[in-house]
Amino acid sequence: MADTILLIDDDESLRRVTEYNLSEAGFDLITAGSGREGLDLFSRNDPDLVITDVKLGDMDGLEVLAAIKREAPEIPVIVITAFGSIEMAVKAMHEGAFNFITKPFDRETLRLSCTKALELTSLRSQKRHLAAEIDRLTGTSGMETANSAMAELLETALKVAGSEATVLVTGESGTGKEVLARLVHQHSPRREGPMVAVNCTAIPDNLIESELFGHVKGAFTGAISNRKGRFQTAAQGTLFLDEIGELKMDMQAKLLRAIQEREVEPVGSDRSEKVDVRIIAATNKDLHEEVAKGRFREDLYYRLSVIPLHIPPLRERREDIPALANHFLKKLGAPRGVRFSDKAMSLMKKYDWPGNIRELQNSVERCLILRKANIIEPADISLPTAKTSDAPVIPEIPPEGLSLEEIEKGLILKALEKSNGNRSQAARLLKIPRHVLIYRLEKFNIE
Repeated sequence: MADTILLIDDDESLRRVTEYNLSEAGFDLITAGSGREGLDLFSRNDPDLVITDVKLGDMDGLEVLAAIKREAPEIPVIVITAFGSIEMAVKAMHEGAFNFITKPFDRETLRLSCTKALELTSLRSQKRHLAAEIDRLTGTSGMETANSAMAELLETALKVAGSEATVLVTGESGTGKEVLARLVHQHSPRREGPMVAVNCTAIPDNLIESELFGHVKGAFTGAISNRKGRFQTAAQGTLFLDEIGELKMDMQAKLLRAIQEREVEPVGSDRSEKVDVRIIAATNKDLHEEVAKGRFREDLYYRLSVIPLHIPPLRERREDIPALANHFLKKLGAPRGVRFSDKAMSLMKKYDWPGNIRELQNSVERCLILRKANIIEPADISLPTAKTSDAPVIPEIPPEGLSLEEIEKGLILKALEKSNGNRSQAARLLKIPRHVLIYRLEKFNIE
């Protein structure tokens, strides 16, 4: 796809000649005859480069330059003029112009300047994408939080990162357990080594031992050569065992031995191999309950949960939803000006997000594709209403503070009003036992 150039010049004949020359050079052109028209086209389109004259009739070209740089600092702007001076050139460059070209100019000079400007834009774009990919791989993206419990969790994770302790990350599906594991790895002394991730549910039971510990040639049908397991390939680094709760009991025993002895025995071999890895495991199951039901080894549980890290579900940290939604808009390459309306964001904050952050990202991507305008409205968001909480969003605490007792008293009065004074029904609305409600009524002197 050819790069798009927005050309702003009130001289119609020169505009047509320039448009023809640049089109011949392989660029796509959008043209405007005034500064205001140019800024309007810039907002509605997404040009890769802007060329603007200084004298535009309705406004100064340097004003256009400044407006574009305020909206999109990364877009290069070439300024052309027939009334050039050193002072004007310095001012244009100070405002962020990529180049300053005086008329008359030959078409090769302009074409070459456009090519260099677009090459610079491409390099900057590659750098941004590389930084984003590094963030994704290292687990540092999307981990900002406005929730106190999540902030404490991240602080603990960073403290733990410097140790060699085994970590157990728990949380519902889609909460970002692997992202947190990568954050721990990236801030650990092993960050120069690999982080090898294994999804224990994705590997058949008859192959999981070979995948983890490796095998020797001839160990089973199809074993045509020696093969290293994930423990060996993660040497000097971190082994991330996702969905650890799905392992069968016999495999749990072998995993426990590998972790305790720091050695593995490849399938078909009678010799053990020393391994140097740090283990981070993750599960969406309650391993306490699994141990009680005899489905998970108690000794393995305690071996894994030296440092337990629990990620709260998104519905328990709704204040993070706006930042995460806007993060995903940017990550998915939303055009400038695309954003959620206040009503749309309010709807998203009320939704319970059973699929957590993964579901939120998918929803943002769907909105971005199906939106009717740049402002994403509630009608553009497809959420199951049954899973949308009717409870009000918990307010932020103002700097001057607020009275918890007054809030509690107000909720009790509303419940009594809604239940026409029926205490049992009011208690059900508040999801508390009736005797607790009666105690509160006496405490607040509510008749």
